[in-house]
Amino acid sequence: MLRGKRIRKRLLYIFGSIGLLLLIGFIYLYSVAVVDPPKVADTGSLQLQRKEVSKGFYTLKNSWFRKSSSGLYEMYVEGSPFERGVINGKLSQELVQRQEDHFNEQIARMIPSNFYRHFLKYFVGWFNRDLDKNITEEYKEEIYGVSQAASDKYDYIGSNYQRILNYHAAHDIGHALQSMALVGCTSFGTWDARSKDSNMIIGRNFDFYVGDKFAEDKLVAFVNPSRGYKFMTVTWGGFIGVVSGMNEKGLTVTINAAKSDIPSGSATPVSLVAREILQYAKNISEAQKIAGERKMFVSESFLVASAEDNKAVIIEKTPTDLDIYDPHQDFIVCTNHFQGKDLGASKNNREQMAERALLHTGISD
Repeated sequence: MLRGKRIRKRLLYIFGSIGLLLLIGFIYLYSVAVVDPPKVADTGSLQLQRKEVSKGFYTLKNSWFRKSSSGLYEMYVEGSPFERGVINGKLSQELVQRQEDHFNEQIARMIPSNFYRHFLKYFVGWFNRDLDKNITEEYKEEIYGVSQAASDKYDYIGSNYQRILNYHAAHDIGHALQSMALVGCTSFGTWDARSKDSNMIIGRNFDFYVGDKFAEDKLVAFVNPSRGYKFMTVTWGGFIGVVSGMNEKGLTVTINAAKSDIPSGSATPVSLVAREILQYAKNISEAQKIAGERKMFVSESFLVASAEDNKAVIIEKTPTDLDIYDPHQDFIVCTNHFQGKDLGASKNNREQMAERALLHTGISD
């Protein structure tokens, strides 16, 4: 009897070890798989060169880049997806490379072990194994254009395109690995009687923390795409997604993380859903339609304000459901939990409210 138990334990150990090795091998194979860049019909923009017309002020065709007196960088870009990506990268190349340096420095501080950093690399690679299949060709081309300006010193992580593509899911990865506490933003809106001149006011703080250096060198980008509406966004070098922005129709978007289960695979990054809303929606109804059409792998709140509708709502979205929170009053507050009738009652949301999120129920006069 005793001998039989020892044999069973040994067999379980052997099969368990084989299973673990297979899992590690599976993750490794998927994580090191090369992601092919999109096929671009016209790559002529790669030959363009920026001109420094005065110290720190660069131009490239009709686009330009400078540091304003506010201390923020400003950039205007236009053109087709790949062209505006290339121009973006060429104009802001120093910012693109500096942001990647800061990002990797902070990851090294947070995870000082080389072994665990390499494991994280493979985990993220496996997690994002289908990322490119969930991003539109337009945005893949634009990201590919920007990636031409990335530094080659991080080739051991992946190709320039693969890295820049994956950085667009950093918000989602930080969200999925909730113990890292990378995300925790708040936002608000007031209009009509709650605003001194009755005009709409939208505000937010951006608590995506990847170190103090990463918080430097913010960029206000003005984008004139070949399709969709012109828009502006507060961003950083190498990032074409949207965390805060407004388009020419007076529609604004900000994103706020909500509690999620650990997902099993990638979908469309939250920042690119927000970008699509900003570029292609002129009112709340169109924003809701775009959000509903995209599959996401984490839960998120989109505070969407519309000049056409003269109000703001929160589009609440999980990987499986969508809800709308309309305050039916002249102010709205958004933190890191849902407030809609359906998603607000979910188990994850109740836990989030109890453990982390705070909601002010009113705005003082």
